[in-house]
Amino acid sequence: MNPEQIFSLSGAMAAIGWLTLILAPGRRWAAILAGLAIPVALACIYVVLLALYWKGSAGGFGSLHDVGVLFSQPWPLVAGWIHYCAFDLVVGAWEARDARVSGVPHLLLVPCLLVTFIFGPAGLLLYLIVRASKSPGRITAL
Repeated sequence: MNPEQIFSLSGAMAAIGWLTLILAPGRRWAAILAGLAIPVALACIYVVLLALYWKGSAGGFGSLHDVGVLFSQPWPLVAGWIHYCAFDLVVGAWEARDARVSGVPHLLLVPCLLVTFIFGPAGLLLYLIVRASKSPGRITAL
């Protein structure tokens, strides 16, 4: 497979997870699929890409310029995409689980999930604001 195919596959996998969180709230199989199975599958692909392509890649994480150089190459870029897909899906699955425990209605959760899917941390912040408005005084760690 080439980087473009892996990009498409990983994006489709993540999209299935997000749709599951939105369309099958409260179902145990959905929580396992979106919160565990898909992120683990993405993590496996990520680790394989690191093992195969990390050594010899230009750039790094020491400066913004180095990050730009690193992600200007297709294999590190697709690995970064998979990292993003996996971690944001884990956050979305946590939001869905926490919403059930906190009594946040699913209709209020859905916009948070959509923002988390597209804008990651902004969606988490939105969810935390919604949760605080629905469960004042309930402060828990993520």
